[in-house]
This record gives sequence, structure tokens and C-alpha cells, in this order.
Amino acid sequence: MTIVQVDHVTFGYGVDLLFEDVCFTLAAGERLALVAPNGQGKSSLMRIIASELQPDEGRVLMPRSMRVGYLHQSHEPDPSGTVMEVLMKPFSAAREARHALTEAEHGAATGLPADLDRLAHAQEHYQRIGADGVEREVSTIATRVGFSDADLERSVASLSGGERGRLQLAAVLAAKPDLLLLDEPTNHLDIESTEWLEGFLRGFPGAVVVVSHDRAFLDATCPRTAELGLFRFRLYEAPYSKYLTLREEDLARERREVELQRAEIAKTEDFIRRNLAGQKTNQAKSRRKMLDKLVRIERPEDIWADAKKLGMRFAPGRRSGEIVIEAKGLGAERGGRRLFQGIDLQVRRLERLAIVGPNGSGKSTLLKRLAGLGELGDEGEVRLGTNLDMGYFDQHLESLDPRRSCVEQIRAVRPDMVVDAARQYLSRFRFFGDDAFRAVGSLSGGERTRLALARLLLVPRNLLLLDEPTNHLDIPASEILEEALANFDGTVLVVSHDRRFLDRVATRVFHLDDGVVTLYPGTYSEFVARNRRPKVEPVVVAAPTAAPVGKESHEERRKRSREEERRKKRVADLERMIAESEATLTTLRAELTEGYGNDWAKLAKRAEEERVLAAKVDTWTEEWMKLSEEFA
Repeated sequence: MTIVQVDHVTFGYGVDLLFEDVCFTLAAGERLALVAPNGQGKSSLMRIIASELQPDEGRVLMPRSMRVGYLHQSHEPDPSGTVMEVLMKPFSAAREARHALTEAEHGAATGLPADLDRLAHAQEHYQRIGADGVEREVSTIATRVGFSDADLERSVASLSGGERGRLQLAAVLAAKPDLLLLDEPTNHLDIESTEWLEGFLRGFPGAVVVVSHDRAFLDATCPRTAELGLFRFRLYEAPYSKYLTLREEDLARERREVELQRAEIAKTEDFIRRNLAGQKTNQAKSRRKMLDKLVRIERPEDIWADAKKLGMRFAPGRRSGEIVIEAKGLGAERGGRRLFQGIDLQVRRLERLAIVGPNGSGKSTLLKRLAGLGELGDEGEVRLGTNLDMGYFDQHLESLDPRRSCVEQIRAVRPDMVVDAARQYLSRFRFFGDDAFRAVGSLSGGERTRLALARLLLVPRNLLLLDEPTNHLDIPASEILEEALANFDGTVLVVSHDRRFLDRVATRVFHLDDGVVTLYPGTYSEFVARNRRPKVEPVVVAAPTAAPVGKESHEERRKRSREEERRKKRVADLERMIAESEATLTTLRAELTEGYGNDWAKLAKRAEEERVLAAKVDTWTEEWMKLSEEFA
């Protein structure tokens, strides 16, 4: 059943038209990716659907009872409450029951019969309305986007910008809307939380519209893709990667149609010229009338063409020494919490290292330490190699002065560059005309990121340390950066939650989690294949080594043999349990993908079953790997 109809919507700011005649419908259970370069109007269309903006023409139709959950980048949660209070705000009955129960618990400390009776009534009411279930569901969502149990009682005012972004996402998801509008939902998530969100959305019973620069996320969540162009709105029944192929086929076909029509027009005009005053005058006049009525086919609009013109090329630097970074015994604490300790790492010339791990594991802190930007009290030593020209990209863009213009920021790196040369250079990064004189504080997130990259590329480098460089970039800019890094003749260390980007850039993976560090050779996908749900293969058990004569008794040999048989049986049992459970997980995830209409209880039950079983598989797999190593 259709629950949203976008009907011939047109919108712009003043004389600047963003899009026109946008039409599509959404049914419960449908998920749509909305794609276009930055500045094309994606967020404006989302605000129109959410009734925060009025279209210039057209309308958006939906039932009056429709509950809309809208995640957008400019919204800030109420700073006056705690994390849990923000999450529970839509659930007034459960919130009031919790408040009454808390007061009754305090009052029962008197031990008086009336106060104890009041506590019993509060507990009964709390259970009867299902407030405990609501709080459990809300807490689960908060945990899956990166909050600990202790974080739930933190004040919103104490949260960082990234934590507030995750809180806003959790609040939108927990409210159980009928329509989800998600504008860059993965910006502040780590990879694990992003993958959880993918599963959540596949099982979500309502409709979903997603704007994201994360290509893997779009492919995993949205079977439909809509391209928002100035003169044309294209809708494809395909995920993002397939959409790219289909749109190229459409553009090629439409260009052929334009050329064929132009050739036919030229042929007809030639006939008219040659015969207007001759024997075929009537035919020539008839064809001229036909041409006058002919609707000319416009050359198809390629909305990505200008976005792909970003001039991102790294200037070749000098050759560095073979050992680029040598780190020993690195340790760090932030906010009274130990992030990591005892890290030893050597990075060699031309290596490309991805640093991955959950939010809060210390990835950015480690990257700063390797860049020589540690804080007082940090442990260990970092030695940089010879002939290094290092460039560091900070995800918070703290090197940019919000009061200075783009031109001034470029000339701060290259004082010898005159203003006209700086403007020309900035045009390579899509700062045209007077945009070059705009203050940094007036720029969007994507524009600030492009400016920071422009500064980074301004001088030759042979070592790059990049902290979330694709945040706020649109998809073409991310792909151009990937290409530039692929052609970069130097060493790269990168922190990113963009899996496609990591796959293209990195050849080694440094995994950091709860202070435990592991280094893996290969791409990010190879790291995932090796460490997430590893495929169970037959274990080759090494033959026991013969005991030295006189050193091992018959009884000891029997005991050792029984122990090995017990372990072999446990390995076989684990292989069977993992295989059976993986099959069950596949079925559960397929059911979650199909959805359960508006049966939230059934959806929550299935999601919890999937979570519990996945945790068991993780535990069994760890045990299987440990036993396998003992046999090896």
C-alpha cells in the first residue's frame, strides 16, 4: 500500500531552480536511495517530504496519522536532558511509569506499609504497560550505534559532536516511525554500527529514504535508487551499483536518439531548401509544418559530469627513507579511559595502512600519535624516517580558520602564490568566482573538506595521514580521492568507516579494539572475510610427537591421547553448530529483510533471536580458532 506520494514537486531558492517535476511513491517496506552531487537539492527534497519546507509547485501526500522520523545533519538534540531521557521522549506512558517507579523506590526506604504498597502498585503498572520492554529496546538501539550503558546517564551537553549525531540517529530509530528519512546516517558510525544499521533497515516495516555517500551502505539497504537532477528525475528499480550501469545505458541511448533526430532534422531542412520553390513545393511546405510541430529532444543531463571534474592530484614528492615510521610502546588515555598501550608498529615506504576499529577505540588518537601530535602524558616513542614530507588531514578540520577566506587559507600554505593563482587553483576544487573569497565559517561540510584537501595537495608529499577524509564528500569526490591516492607515489595511513574507500586505498589493515591490536596483510574485504564469521574448514590435526624414551609413561600417553580425542570431538561439534547456526541466521535475516508489516513485537523478537544467535556463533568461532591453533 502506498503511504507517500511525491506529486510533481518543484523547488528552488529565488531564481536558482534546484529540481522540478519530481514524482515517486513509496509503500510500506520500500527503501529508496536518493543520489546526486552535493548542492543538487537532496536535503531540500527530504525537508519537503518531512513538511519542513513548502515546494514551489506540486505536493506531498501521506496519511494524517503518518509518523515521520527525520534525521538531518543540522538538528541538535535537547542539551538539557540525559541520553536516555532524549531516547525515551516519544514514549510518554513508559517515561511516566519509570518516573513513578523511581519515586516509589525512594519512598519505600521508609519501610512504612503505605509506601511499600505504593511501590508494589508502581512496579505492577510499570510491568503491565510494558515499560521495561520499551526501555530495553531503546537501550539496545543506543548500544548498537555506539553508546555504553554508562553513556545512557550522561548529559547531552557533555557529548561530542559525533556522539550527538549518533544520539539523534538512535532517537529517530527508537521512535518507530512509519517513514524514515535519513540524511547521511553513517557519518558518525563505526563500521560495526553501520553494518548493524544495514540489518535494521532491511527489517524495518515502514518506508525509508536514504541520502548517503557510503556506496556499500546504499547497496546493502536500498533496492531502489532515485537520481535527482535539475531537469529530470530518474527512478531505477536497482541498488546503487546497478543504477550506475543502467544510467550509463540510458544516457547512451538518449544521446543516440538526439543524434538520430538531429540527422533527420538536417535531412528534412535540406529537402525543404531544395524543393520549396520547385515542383515539390507542397511537400516542402508540409515538411516545414511538421518540423515546426516537432518536439526537439534535449541532450540528456549528466548530473555527475561537473562533480567529476575535481582536480585532485598529489604533487610527486622526494623519495623517503625505507622506514617511514617506527613506533614503540605507544599508549594513551583520554577522559580517564585507557585507549591502548604497548603498541609497536613499523611502517615502510609505499605501504598503505588502514586503521580500523569501533568508535572510541583510539583510532584517531593513534593516527595523531604517529603524526607526532600526541598529548602530555602519552606513552611510548615515535621515530619518523628520513626525507619525509608529511601531510595530515584532521577529520575535525581544526587547521581551517573560520574567519579567513578560502584564498587566504590557500596562501597560508603557499605565501608565494598570488591571489589570481590561488583562485585558479581553488577552481580545481569547485570553488568558482567569488566562492574563493567566502569565509570558511560560511562553507558547508563538503566545501570545508574540499578546501582542506586543496591545502593538503598544494605542496609535494611522500607521507599522508588521513583521518576520515571522505566525511562530507559526495560520491564523485570520494572516488576522485581514491583515484588520486591510488596514483600517489608515497606512504598512506588512513582512518575511515567507508568500506569501499578502504578497499581501494589500503593494502594492510591495523585493527584496534579494546586496547588489543592486530595487523593483517591484505585489503579490508580480505580482513573481513578472514575475521568475520570465518568459514569452517576441516581441521588437519598434527600427529602427536613421540615422547622421549623414559620421559612419558603409558598412563600419561593414554591421558594425552584422550585429551586430543576430546578436543577433536569438540572441534567437530563446533563445526556442526556453526554451520547449522549460520543456516539459521541466513533464514532469520531473510525474514527480517521481508519485514513483518507493522508487527513491531514480532520484528523485535526476530531481531533479538538474530542478535543472540550471532553472538553464540562468534563465541563458538573464537573457541574453534583457538582449538585449531593448538592442533596446528
